[in-house]
Amino acid sequence: MKIINSISDLFLKVNIARKIFLGYFFLLALLVVISLFALTNLNKLNNLNRSILETDVPVVEASKDMIDAMLSQELYARRYAILKTPDILRAFWERNSEFRENLDKIRAVPEDRGYPLDEIEKIHNEYNKFLINDLDSLEDPTSEEAKQFNSKAKEKEEKIITLIKLVETDAVSDQRKKTEATGSIGAVAFRVSVILCIMGFFISVLAVMFVTVNISGAVNKLKDATEKISEGNFDYVPDITNRDEIGELSDAFVTMAKRLKKLEEMYIDTSPLTRMPGGIAIENIMKKRIKLNEPIAFCLLDLDSFKAYNDHYGYAKGNKLIIKTADIVDKFVQKFGNEEDFAGHIGGDDFVIISTPDKFTDICRNIIEAFDKMVPSFYDAQDRERGYIEGLDRHGNERQFPLATISIAVVTNVTRKLKNHIQFGEIAAELKEYAKSLTGSVYVVDQRRQNDVKVEGEEELDKADSNIVKLSRKREKKKDEV
Repeated sequence: MKIINSISDLFLKVNIARKIFLGYFFLLALLVVISLFALTNLNKLNNLNRSILETDVPVVEASKDMIDAMLSQELYARRYAILKTPDILRAFWERNSEFRENLDKIRAVPEDRGYPLDEIEKIHNEYNKFLINDLDSLEDPTSEEAKQFNSKAKEKEEKIITLIKLVETDAVSDQRKKTEATGSIGAVAFRVSVILCIMGFFISVLAVMFVTVNISGAVNKLKDATEKISEGNFDYVPDITNRDEIGELSDAFVTMAKRLKKLEEMYIDTSPLTRMPGGIAIENIMKKRIKLNEPIAFCLLDLDSFKAYNDHYGYAKGNKLIIKTADIVDKFVQKFGNEEDFAGHIGGDDFVIISTPDKFTDICRNIIEAFDKMVPSFYDAQDRERGYIEGLDRHGNERQFPLATISIAVVTNVTRKLKNHIQFGEIAAELKEYAKSLTGSVYVVDQRRQNDVKVEGEEELDKADSNIVKLSRKREKKKDEV
């Protein structure tokens, strides 16, 4: 009894990390054993399945196709003996090519089974020569020569088919053995895993109970805090006075709650490629600004000729161009926009900027200038010099695609009131198509009014519209010079 009390006192004196380590030591050891056992058996199963898929299945399929090709050769040879047309002779040699392709497939399998492939190839070559050289004997099907031809052809076919069947039978037999081995390994792995999992369950229950008794009070308070925060009360602070690891956890919990409050407002869904916020964040920010009746400049950015660039240079370089464009967009939004301005990545080559009517002109102009300076470096010297690449359009027609440019559609609520984010998106999408029809990189602004009354901020839009005209003319002039 004294020994038990001593152990209990010693346990109460150690910090939380050591308590958890001691409580879960045996569980962790068991999990390592289970993991190693499972991984070992999974590796065995993976090797067997890979062998079946990469060796046995291709051999069986190729063997069947070889027999079909050889029989088709004989059929075309007999037709050619009667009709003497080049198309039939061409079909004969096409079947011969199919036979050889399937023979090469068997040779290419990763496992060397010692198949008599050289012998099959040799007899098949003799078979081809025999069919072509002795076709004249078939002109009279009832002649003695025709009978001899049929007998020899059948004899050679049987030799080839017998050898191919040996290959196929060996592959099928090996596949069956591997399948049986897979089932056996799976059954053993399942039984052992069940036993180990049951042991792990009981050990984990005991460990959890042992640790929980010591720290249950603070944990229950954190549980209450979790319920409060799950209800949306992110300002709730749990009343925990512990200054050990639980106390530190409580402080971290409060920090996390503040962060959750911020994330709740934005619903950030970051793009895995550019690490920029995605569609959900864009939608929520627009909803918030529209609700507060704030001045909005919604900018939709799209790369022109990007699909052709992707097809020509590959997705790896295409992704690099997207990432570089994201850096440019983010840089100039921070440099020329407001502190609360937003830059997001919808996906693909589409970006969104949410700013104000007095800021978007500088943002768009500088993005275009930086993009046009940057994009030639993504092309080979030859393509850069001639100013275009060749590729297929969406209809499959060959055409020339100029170097990538950027089109920006800007929609504001200055000249008319828009009710929701969907209206902004639809107008921007429509305006973007017009922007893409212009030469070079350009930004265009929606100038349609709800009425003829001048409203605050309209001077900035007129100025932006003037810049667009100048920019379009500059692009046209540059094109004529080229």
